[in-house]
Amino acid sequence: MNVARPRLPLPRGLVVLVGMAALVVVVAGLRAMGDLLGPVLLALILTIAVSPLAAWLRRRGAPVLLATIAGIVAAFLVLAVLAGSLALAVAELATRLPDYSGQFDTLLRQATGLLEQLGVGQAQVEDALRQLDVGSVVGVLQDVLGQLAGIASDLLLIVLVVLFMGMDAVQFHGRLGAVAAERPDVVTALASFASGTRRFLWVTTVFGFVVAALDVVVLLVLGIPLAFVWGLLAFITNYIPNIGFVIGLLPPALLALLEGGPGPMLLVIVLYIGINFVVESVVQPKIVGDAVGISVTLSFLALVFWAWVIGPLGALLAIPLTLMAKALLIDVDPDNRWINVLITARPPSPVATAGTKQKQAGPE
Repeated sequence: MNVARPRLPLPRGLVVLVGMAALVVVVAGLRAMGDLLGPVLLALILTIAVSPLAAWLRRRGAPVLLATIAGIVAAFLVLAVLAGSLALAVAELATRLPDYSGQFDTLLRQATGLLEQLGVGQAQVEDALRQLDVGSVVGVLQDVLGQLAGIASDLLLIVLVVLFMGMDAVQFHGRLGAVAAERPDVVTALASFASGTRRFLWVTTVFGFVVAALDVVVLLVLGIPLAFVWGLLAFITNYIPNIGFVIGLLPPALLALLEGGPGPMLLVIVLYIGINFVVESVVQPKIVGDAVGISVTLSFLALVFWAWVIGPLGALLAIPLTLMAKALLIDVDPDNRWINVLITARPPSPVATAGTKQKQAGPE
């Protein structure tokens, strides 16, 4: 009689290598489909953000059709504000810059004189000036506007996906309830992802309003044109973790330079750093980390990673996408949840962890 030999477990090193190889393949596939995934994931996050509205209407006895329409309209309004704000900021800056051609030439002459005093050759200065003028800056902004016009197809895709997701979202909670009996860990992970995403959006929105209001006050006091436009841009870029305030700083700093020279520009930069950097890079990441359960370091690395994988939308959706990956790869499997201790913003104390293990083990 043949006796079956016991199967030997694979070496852990081999398992790690195979997992890393699979991860590389998955990331390469995501990057290859970035142009498609970006709009779809944005539509998903918008649907999750507005889903409490439809759920609230259903609890109040509203018909399913009314709750669905309300959720879809709310998502469309958020999308219109996002896209319209970015387009307005770029368009206003591109329209204003040609009016400052004289100031721009004066600043270039002053910079040329300073470079010559520092020993930079005249030929090098002239070569640099031939490549740098206000027309080139306007050309870059016009290219950006052209790209914004080119993503009209993406906006159409987002609208359609939001429409269909909104139709399914009203009844999705009931479907999760039906699945919970057989796959409770999956339902818990998905619910954690949705609630964490909403907490992130809520906290970021509150901080965005605070930062935008303070920025507008500063710009109005300094007399910088289009203060409310740049405040709106600061609010939108607040959703980009860690470096969003830098993107919102560039247009008002440039206008301050053209309006009054280096002094006002430096003042705008210092005040923006005092407001935006302290709030968005010190206070907000700590609160966001506590709200969504990821560390500040992980949020920054997520920004770099998702921006590289799916482009600018990846930077905007870095935290929600990280929460999705965490739910699908860690929270869904009880054996992997120990990783949360390493990546969370505030890990549990050893005493609490030991108490949890004793409860799970039960009395001896």
